[in-house]
Amino acid sequence: MTQTFQNADAFSWFAILPVQAELFLAVGGLLLLMAGAFWGKAKAGAVMSWSLVAIAISLLAVVSDIYSGRSNSPVDTLGGMLIADDFSNWMKLMILGGVGVSLLLSVQWLKENNLFTFEYPLLVLFSGVGMLFMVSANNLLALYVSLELSSLCLYVLASINRDNLFSSEAGLKYFILGALSSGLLLFGISLVYGYTGSISYAEIASVLGGASVRPLGALVGMVFILAGIAFKISAVPFHMWTPDVYQGAPTPVTALFAIVPKVAAFALLIRLLTGPFMPLSAEANQILVFVSVASMVLGGFAGLVQNNVKRLLAYSSIANMGYALLGLLSGTPEGVAAVIIYLGIYMVTVAGVFAVLMTLRRNGQALEDVKDLAGLSVSSPMKAYAMAALLFSMSGIPPLAGFFGKLFVFQAAVSAGYFAVAVIGVLSSVVGAYYYLRLIKVMFFDEQVEALEPCSSRSRRIVALAALAFVVLFTILPNALLAHAQLAAGSLFP
Repeated sequence: MTQTFQNADAFSWFAILPVQAELFLAVGGLLLLMAGAFWGKAKAGAVMSWSLVAIAISLLAVVSDIYSGRSNSPVDTLGGMLIADDFSNWMKLMILGGVGVSLLLSVQWLKENNLFTFEYPLLVLFSGVGMLFMVSANNLLALYVSLELSSLCLYVLASINRDNLFSSEAGLKYFILGALSSGLLLFGISLVYGYTGSISYAEIASVLGGASVRPLGALVGMVFILAGIAFKISAVPFHMWTPDVYQGAPTPVTALFAIVPKVAAFALLIRLLTGPFMPLSAEANQILVFVSVASMVLGGFAGLVQNNVKRLLAYSSIANMGYALLGLLSGTPEGVAAVIIYLGIYMVTVAGVFAVLMTLRRNGQALEDVKDLAGLSVSSPMKAYAMAALLFSMSGIPPLAGFFGKLFVFQAAVSAGYFAVAVIGVLSSVVGAYYYLRLIKVMFFDEQVEALEPCSSRSRRIVALAALAFVVLFTILPNALLAHAQLAAGSLFP
């Protein structure tokens, strides 16, 4: 039974205890914003360091909430606008970890490109605040506000390199198409509210579940909301922004896009499908099947002809979102747990790939083309073998972590009776493995044209080694992680 923290007479600390991580991060960001305005660019390093401290404090707050047992039963707070449970807490751990890693990866790059200003970590911080509220949103208004908070910061980050034409283009494309997706989302919210009379998840589910005939307007509203979220996870047919933005945005921003926002948007999607739209699961599954199959197929085949590594990773992300959607077709805690595991593995693996990619420089320039990886096994064998292991994991080669991620979501789809969709997923995974193997072939069998600069970033090496250790040693602890994922997923189902 859901608990509710409310006090009509006076403000109480206990009313905000379930969302303390979001508040720590938001207050920290505001304090650092004022400090940065006074200090200026000269203290950008201090703002970056304190931003990482704020993320660490928020992580400790989430961990303490998990192990204190407060999240064992769902807790409504702030008038029912937000909810805290095991699912939100575990997703917050992933989001905060991803935000922290993206900041660590960005430090050296920002210095190398003379973009190290105090605004960058603060934009990442406030985007993280929006993502944290996304996974805790318990009504449609909180959903929309948190999504826009996160998105507005990401629009600015995509174009933060103002002197670069490609970065400005990426930010403009992302903003225009993002505004379109926000319009779709807002229109869907208005339809759902108009036909159910509520923006509360619980009340919407009650109205839709108790109706003898499903309101057509509410069904159309759900379609628009799912379309808006499909844009955020770059699923087909709302993927058109992804390759251009990945290629044009600064590399640490691309890493942020690949690591964190998709996890937050997926958490939002999971909460909608297991909450207010659960009575419409049959109709929602028709949409999920189309989007999943289209994403897997397009992401697999379109990536075959890409020569830019960041653009290739964009199509890889589209395909991976299609695989993750397979786990939602079952509508069971096991399926949701499979998605959580898959997203966690994907996030860690992509972080490792970007950590290695960002160490590759020649003549003061970052390398992004596939041909730039030629001969990496000779000049930098450790980087080559680390990248190879991470790419093998992304392609689903056992016994690496990526194999188990795909195995879990395929099992969830098969258990729900979606055999054809699972077969398409396996076949598209085989197609996608080609462009991962192509990168490995270039690294190990092509001759290097010119030597690379040595890596001077300790944080990148740490991230790459941590990601490599995770994908290699995952076989030791899959059941333990799956148990935690099942516990988080179980909190969504009464």
